[in-house]
Amino acid sequence: MSLARRHLLAFAGALSLPASARAAADCAAAPGLPYLPPCTPWPQGIEGQRKADMGDGRYVNPVLSGDRPDPTVLKDGDDYYLTHSSFEAVPGLLIWRSRDLVNWQPIGPALHEAVGSVWAPDLCKHQGRYFLYLPVKASPNDILVSWAERIEGPWSTPQPLGLPRHIDPTHVVDDNGERWLFLSGGDRVRLSADGLRVAGPIEHVYDPWRYPDDWDVESFSPEGPKMLRHGGWWHMLLAVGGTAGPPTGHMVIAARSRSLAGPWEQAPHNPLMRTRSTRERWWSRGHGSLVQGPAGDWWMLYHGYENSFHTLGRQMLLVPARFGSDGWFHVDADDGAPLPKPRGGQALPHGQPLSDAFDGATLKPHWQFLSGSGQRGRVRVADGQLHLLATGAKGPGDSPPLGFIQGDPAFELTLDLAIDDGVQAGLVMFYSPRLYAGMGVNASSLQLHRYGQDIRTVPKPAGIGTRMQLRLRCVRHVLTLFSRADASQPWAKFPVQMDVSGYHHNTAGGFASLRPAVYAAGRGEARFSNLRYHALD
Repeated sequence: MSLARRHLLAFAGALSLPASARAAADCAAAPGLPYLPPCTPWPQGIEGQRKADMGDGRYVNPVLSGDRPDPTVLKDGDDYYLTHSSFEAVPGLLIWRSRDLVNWQPIGPALHEAVGSVWAPDLCKHQGRYFLYLPVKASPNDILVSWAERIEGPWSTPQPLGLPRHIDPTHVVDDNGERWLFLSGGDRVRLSADGLRVAGPIEHVYDPWRYPDDWDVESFSPEGPKMLRHGGWWHMLLAVGGTAGPPTGHMVIAARSRSLAGPWEQAPHNPLMRTRSTRERWWSRGHGSLVQGPAGDWWMLYHGYENSFHTLGRQMLLVPARFGSDGWFHVDADDGAPLPKPRGGQALPHGQPLSDAFDGATLKPHWQFLSGSGQRGRVRVADGQLHLLATGAKGPGDSPPLGFIQGDPAFELTLDLAIDDGVQAGLVMFYSPRLYAGMGVNASSLQLHRYGQDIRTVPKPAGIGTRMQLRLRCVRHVLTLFSRADASQPWAKFPVQMDVSGYHHNTAGGFASLRPAVYAAGRGEARFSNLRYHALD
């Protein structure tokens, strides 16, 4: 029987299964197919959002869905703490807590002010104090350091270290108790005893392993060193091949040395992790961090793009690692099938609701301004409403929107909106000030936002004034918009639907993901309330 025939029979049989079983069957479908559609992890969590824990001792990736790139993880007693790149979004560097590496709770952001585009950070603990080393693309570029006595904060104002030519720092303490930052490109620099200043010159200690010339990669780009002391060796994990570009580019390589100063020996089985085919579920696998599980075994957290869903950004993945008899770490790529959970951990409630009644005094931690700086004074939460002060003149391109990361391939979002005269406000899928899609409304008309342009005006449906309800539905890249005066009226479908599958880094740069957001432009205020989010099958 041919492979295609076996797949058709398996697919036909799977149609009679419940949704969760169909998803699992899709994940485990024949691996040699020319195209295997991405599958939704099951079961679903809050609001139908994707979660990893299957509830039966197994999990399925991603362990953190949505845009969670460059994960840095800290084991602190029975707790694990994690953060990831936040780029231009503010607040940034949201810290997560877990006790089993699969279920993650948000604690809160460590960064509350814009400092530039925040790339791969390093979260560490030294002598009872927590540190964040964060590279920023700004004027000038630099690596900043922030610290806190408690993981919940408050975190100190980030201060520059004067390292403009490097990214992706990783803190490590050598056998003599001296503190170092390992940097991109195989370099390192010594730190002061308090970890807040550079205390020596940059030293080149490692020439990274190079892949064969005929591999399809974005660029060499050695970055993201992660260090581990084990078995009498210092082990270094590094990312090469470029973080986006061709799906087969990004990878994890390894080296080891008896001393942090080298010489470094290349792992004979490099690369440890790589996407080898576009048939695989996860593309651009890379930026790995090794960590011990609750039972003392080894695991690797890394990131990858979901097959055909660059729009969701680089999602956080978890795979088991093992220390072989050859003295090297080994990992196996996740093929989409369920995996046994780490043993001995405690499952905390996972994730956070994205729906918002705006019933507190401040914004919930998942909200971020997605571009621009100095935006905090524009927001007020009161009387069950998000009050957003309008700025700019045209729309999301010059009025930084407020949005959040979501990790579902299909979802729907509904909200109530009231606007002052002179305000244009709306609901969009936002990638950057140059690339977004959605709808806006002012006193006289609706606006179509498409390709990052405000290109069409549409008459308002009957009965809509300065108060209305908006709905955004995004189902596997197809964006549909609706409006109505209130719940007594039927929804009016916006006359244009859009394919937003190209709204991502490989099209527009920026390393971000496509995110739902609200905006307010002009003069006055927009008020948003009763925001309801739900993932769709």
